[in-house]
Amino acid sequence: MKRVTILFDLDGTLIDSTEAILDGFYYTFERFGQRLPPKEDILALIGHPLEFMFVHLGAKENIEKYVQTYKDRYRIISKEKTTLLLRAKEAIAKAAKFANLGVVTTKTGLYSKELMEHFGLMRYFGCLIGREDVVYPKPHPEPIFKAMHRLQAHLEHTWMVGDTCLDVEAANAAGIASIALKCGYQT
Repeated sequence: MKRVTILFDLDGTLIDSTEAILDGFYYTFERFGQRLPPKEDILALIGHPLEFMFVHLGAKENIEKYVQTYKDRYRIISKEKTTLLLRAKEAIAKAAKFANLGVVTTKTGLYSKELMEHFGLMRYFGCLIGREDVVYPKPHPEPIFKAMHRLQAHLEHTWMVGDTCLDVEAANAAGIASIALKCGYQT
């Protein structure tokens, strides 16, 4: 077992899926005959679970139908409308030489794995914890603890890397160190 464990957020940390996320939300709100939320409002909520986002963007009922419609659309368009962030692949390959790597995201794990495989990156990661893998998403520490368990990680040698307060708050709640990136959706 390697000594260090590094857990990465996905959106805004390793990938830029802005175009796919916006497309998914616009498609879903149009499908339900709802007013399209401003782009800035959607972007400000990235990192939160979809249920939370839809409620805060104006969906009043049948939230699970909004979420499923979004997921169905996202799965179709995500690969063509998502890119790796600059030097992400190189950073992951370098980190994999000295650390066990995992992904902790509020995205659906299945679609996240498909994206990571599409970019040729899943082979570097020992686990990927998505929204469906936990009861409580970030900022709760549950996803971090689940990833640490799967990677047999130790608190004092584990880091969380992410671009939102949710990543830092989850790391703090789990008792691990964190690195906040400015390249993503929050400053």
